[in-house]
Amino acid sequence: MLTLINNASKYKERIAIKSERKSYTYNDVLNTSKNVALNLLSGKKDLEENRVAFIVSPGFEYVSIQWGIWRSGGIAVPLCIKHPFPSIKYVIEDSNASIIVFSNEFKSLIDPLRSNKRIRFIQSDKFKKRNGTLASIDLSRRAMILYTSGTTGLPKGVVTTHQNIQAQIIPLIKSWEWNKNDHILNVLPLHHIHGIINVLSCALWSGACCEFLPKFDPKKIFQIFIKKGVNVFMAVPTIYYKLISYWELLPNDQKSKILIVLKDFRLMVSGSAALPISVMEKWKEISEHTLLERYGMTEIGMGISNPYHGERKPGYIGQPLLDVSVRLVDEKNKHVCAGSPGEIQIKGPNVFKEYWENPKETIKAFTKDGWFKSGDIAVYEENSYKILGRNSVDIIKSGGYKISALEIEEVLRQHPKIKDCGVIGIPNIEWGEIIAVSLTLKEDTISIDNLKDWLRERLPGYKIPRKYMIQDDLPRNIMGKVTKKELKKLFQIENDIRK
Repeated sequence: MLTLINNASKYKERIAIKSERKSYTYNDVLNTSKNVALNLLSGKKDLEENRVAFIVSPGFEYVSIQWGIWRSGGIAVPLCIKHPFPSIKYVIEDSNASIIVFSNEFKSLIDPLRSNKRIRFIQSDKFKKRNGTLASIDLSRRAMILYTSGTTGLPKGVVTTHQNIQAQIIPLIKSWEWNKNDHILNVLPLHHIHGIINVLSCALWSGACCEFLPKFDPKKIFQIFIKKGVNVFMAVPTIYYKLISYWELLPNDQKSKILIVLKDFRLMVSGSAALPISVMEKWKEISEHTLLERYGMTEIGMGISNPYHGERKPGYIGQPLLDVSVRLVDEKNKHVCAGSPGEIQIKGPNVFKEYWENPKETIKAFTKDGWFKSGDIAVYEENSYKILGRNSVDIIKSGGYKISALEIEEVLRQHPKIKDCGVIGIPNIEWGEIIAVSLTLKEDTISIDNLKDWLRERLPGYKIPRKYMIQDDLPRNIMGKVTKKELKKLFQIENDIRK
């Protein structure tokens, strides 16, 4: 029996979902998802891990379809509602989906695929009322395929079992003290681990309420907060930054109202990208909350978290979660001592099963003794882990030094004229790599010479960028994370033009 869905029977009359200005009980979710499952089965007893891709807006319909896929024995493949057709087509073809479920608003996006007679197409408002019983689904079965962002190649399908999902949820329920009286606002994409596991699944496991706001809007978010129903919020740093920017433009009386409401929240979490200390400090000024930072990725769910009770240190991600083992190793896969940088490696029941139909990449992702290689570099100090960056994009190897791009970014964001920045390493014959930075500004201009002088007071010489670019905005993915692969391309284009 799928525990997440079985738990719902304990909370049948409680409100599970709020979306499209309507409230839906756990009983509504159970009944509708059962009907979805029976429609998907269409007389079969079990989909036997056939992939079902689906694209609908966040809300009750999304949850019913996701649960319906699981209850039918299928593997859920959520599609990103903001991705262009080529990206959608890639995921459908790579996962070899045999069924596509879509809502009417995405009909035109899906229509070009209809020539594929192997795929069964179902419009979500065309489900028929059906009666029947559903087979019991074992926890060892594959449950979901989420696709990586593809920053180092084509996106890979990360396969998790129902057991993996359960092992990702339970530590968060315990560590963050979820309970049935919680009410969370979900503004995160639902093709990503953050929105699916940390927010939606944890809420529904606990008997809590998950409210949806399909499109990010700072004004609407604060309006929902002021109603005093929501007491838990999770977002990416970019969202917190935008909320802060909106708040700063409000009259003082509205600022005061928001402060009164926010300080009564039970929990506020930031993740999916490094949280700038400046954003953490400003949000604390607005809400009286120190944002809880945690560490995770598509392949593991969450692995490390700052404490719910206790000190949350800026720039640190805390300790391993329940049943998660963490170690730091050097390039030779040897343990590093406290205070020395090393790659984070993870082992536990939360770790994914495989990359979909990609055994070579699956083997490469693990050590011989079964540790998942995250590719992220961290240091363990002051009884906590601190992320230094991604081995491939955030650790710059220049002149024999290993330099954290995140450290330089954090310093740059303290400059009064700098709004945001992205630091990368670009190839150089003499140095191996040199440090380059793209800046977005709060003001029209900045003197690079003055900026370098300012940096020399705060960083050693080998950490000061050598190349600079000013942009209106930085290239970002759907989660708001700066895509450094694109930044490198921009610097290459600029270099080619100068030649």
